[in-house]
Amino acid sequence: MTTDLLGQPAACRDDAKIFVSLELSKANWVIVLFRPSRGKFSHHATPGGDAVALIRFLHEQQRLEEARLGRSVQIVSCYEAGRDAFWLDRALRAAGIANHVFDPASLLVSRRAKQVKTDRIDGEGLLRTLMALSRGEPKVVSVVRVPSVAAEDERRLTRERERLVRERTQHRNRITALLFTQGIGGIILDRPGWTDGLGELRTGDGRALPPRLTAELRREAVRLELVGDQIKAVEAEMANTAKAAAPQAVVNRLRQLRAIGPVFSAVLAGEVFSRDFADRRAIAAFVGLAPVPWRSGRVDCDQGIAKTGNGRARSTMIELAWRWLMYQPQSALSQWFRARVGTTKGRIRRIAIVALARKLLVALWRFVVNGVVPEGAILRHI
Repeated sequence: MTTDLLGQPAACRDDAKIFVSLELSKANWVIVLFRPSRGKFSHHATPGGDAVALIRFLHEQQRLEEARLGRSVQIVSCYEAGRDAFWLDRALRAAGIANHVFDPASLLVSRRAKQVKTDRIDGEGLLRTLMALSRGEPKVVSVVRVPSVAAEDERRLTRERERLVRERTQHRNRITALLFTQGIGGIILDRPGWTDGLGELRTGDGRALPPRLTAELRREAVRLELVGDQIKAVEAEMANTAKAAAPQAVVNRLRQLRAIGPVFSAVLAGEVFSRDFADRRAIAAFVGLAPVPWRSGRVDCDQGIAKTGNGRARSTMIELAWRWLMYQPQSALSQWFRARVGTTKGRIRRIAIVALARKLLVALWRFVVNGVVPEGAILRHI
């Protein structure tokens, strides 16, 4: 009995599908095809970014295969999530092609120290994974859930604010470091017009600031002020968006809980609660707060949290856990934390706050989905 590339009997192959994998790059796209009439992989290329040429080529292959088989043929394609994001997935689906976007971290790779890597080899590996997924093999790969255009656009504000806050920190650290090299500290950068006093500052050895250093500090101050103004504009737009949303919207429901402001509610609504989760373990795994055990033979230990999934949501939840202790001290979650940690500081406290963040995430999920208020939590009217 003859077998196919996957070692299965040829009679078991699905002869109604053309499987396609795409290796995307800026210069060109490598296309790997498996057509049931040929029974082997074929390699092609198209200019990078030219979705029209790609779809035209795939439809031509579909017509040829339908002519050979005398029946309708479906195209099933895949590519790895990356720089091209989801626009290509939307273009392929609009053209009637069943496309999948794979999480690159979930793909199996060789563990050899040195291995051959080319776009052709990677494309063939993707294609084998796609065919296994089409056969129904469980957990062979993680398929990215492609958001709608509107849902993707709603996340822009929180992600832009994250980048601006990071940029503001860089400018502040740069100004502080430049002053510290001259033996000057204690400058309050949030004070309006702090650059007016640069000419009066004296270095640690009693000199005035050099002119080029002073000019650089003033330019950094202008950039810092610009970033601060942009952060205020983004936060104002987030507040206006929340006001325009219906009271039952996720962002406004979260804001009913004390300790959750417009930024936290916007991040959680866009990054987490826009999805559906089967249970508490699924949502904890998505945010990367699920434990990772190591059990093999007599070894049984805990490796800590996974730190996979959505990093923005994970850092937001840990920050929110600290705020929850401050603004919801009488809640059951805060009491649970204090009963186990007390006044202990250091590593134990940091580990416990991660556990609290996981419990708080599950409690917020139940509050958003089922309306179950976290035990002992204080609500506010917005």
